[in-house]
Amino acid sequence: MEATKTLLLALRGPITAADVPQLCDQLAARLRDSDATDAVCDVGALGRPTAVTLNALARLQLVARRRGCRIRLTGAGPELLMLLELVGLTDVFRAGGPGGGPVETGPDPPPVRSV
Repeated sequence: MEATKTLLLALRGPITAADVPQLCDQLAARLRDSDATDAVCDVGALGRPTAVTLNALARLQLVARRRGCRIRLTGAGPELLMLLELVGLTDVFRAGGPGGGPVETGPDPPPVRSV
């Protein structure tokens, strides 16, 4: 069985709408340069989540999936978890798909990419 290669990234907030395309481009480039099949995104330093935060996370997940990768969140606070559930994105970020555990709220990975 082949080992899963994991890409680590960190988001710092607040994220503006103007940041989202750049974040997506940066993730796409990092995925192109690696053979990662899994990505862990530290969202602990995003601050208070907004609609822009949700848009950014959804678009980053879309970029990752188009390249055969899946993003798992770590460091998500209760407000972000509640918003993800409210807009129906909880399953998009579940570890292991539907029925898996929710996004991780435990120890954060080291920051790799900051905005």
